[in-house]
Amino acid sequence: MFDIAIVGGGMVGAALAVATAQAGMKVALLERQQPSLFTDDCDFDLRVSAINRRSEAWLQQLGAWQQLSAKRLAPYAALRAFEGNDAPLDFTAIELGEPHLGHIIENLHIQQALWQQLPETVEQFCPVQLLGYQQFHDYACLQTDQGEIKARLLIAADGAQSQLKQLAGIGSQGWQYQQACLLVHVNTGYDALPMTWQQFTSQGPRAYLPLPGKQASLVWYDDHLRIQQLAALSPPQLEQQIKQHFPAELGEFSVIKQGYFPLTRSHANQYVKGRLVLAGDAAHTINPLAGQGVNLGFADAQCLAALLVKQFAAGGDLAAPTLLAQYESERRKANLLMMSAMDVFYQVFSSKLKPLAQLRRLGLQVAAKAGPLKTYVGKYAAGLV
Repeated sequence: MFDIAIVGGGMVGAALAVATAQAGMKVALLERQQPSLFTDDCDFDLRVSAINRRSEAWLQQLGAWQQLSAKRLAPYAALRAFEGNDAPLDFTAIELGEPHLGHIIENLHIQQALWQQLPETVEQFCPVQLLGYQQFHDYACLQTDQGEIKARLLIAADGAQSQLKQLAGIGSQGWQYQQACLLVHVNTGYDALPMTWQQFTSQGPRAYLPLPGKQASLVWYDDHLRIQQLAALSPPQLEQQIKQHFPAELGEFSVIKQGYFPLTRSHANQYVKGRLVLAGDAAHTINPLAGQGVNLGFADAQCLAALLVKQFAAGGDLAAPTLLAQYESERRKANLLMMSAMDVFYQVFSSKLKPLAQLRRLGLQVAAKAGPLKTYVGKYAAGLV
């Protein structure tokens, strides 16, 4: 009998496995496929995350940050937002009294670092196929192609299309946005800028994310059909489109590879059902406009792990209703606040209506001079409050 069985070995699930196992819990970690091998000299992956200071601190606490290769980390010390030729809105680490605001890191690299930190006491079921699920009075049971796995608590951290959430009959509310997102990995003629920037246009934002060396990740938001057409272009053809639609400040570059995904928003109707609890994308997905998705997932994991470690030390039931209700109450409010803020942001900055265009320009100008409020927003984005 395990104390905890975690379904999903991605960044959030692996972090939970490390945190709870380090506290002495008997943990099972289930993952459908073996994580890709990551080395210093492998090609850069398209999937990257903007890891804020709070997430960074927790990864350090888990010992995973120390496993990351400095050659694959791109720190940024400024966030810039602008529209047209208007003066930009900048959030800088200097203003906040910090050395940096965060790092751009490949998801695979973070996942591997967390797997390297898994204590030997964690029993790994990988690859494994989940077949069924049952709950009983004092434990839950997973049916898999490797047999039954019993645990006092089950954690679903298996992503936006969580199979465990579906087996448990937990519904979600949400929608698919009218836009999709194109990711483009490029080589540049200059070392990566120590900043990220986002230009707002009537078709959607264009963004720059630094990568180590003379590399960067470009993000292009537009309607689905347009993004599909762009994704199908050859590198030289896509380069011409980027030159026409990105600001000239991007400079010289060459396209290495590209990919795209639709933008969706979903929020589980409940985070807890008996001895099952949801975390990360299994509980919520968010518009990636501000790059907060994985940071919200890590915040879920950190909150849940802290409650479970305290309960375990006291010898209590890890699936106690009051304990899991505390987790859901805290994280649902925080996640809903960020999701709602991103929805407003998306609607305002993707609208073609002239009054809203004037309003957002005015908003950027006012925000640039907002003093304490601007500082607070900057700290919030960096995970410092």
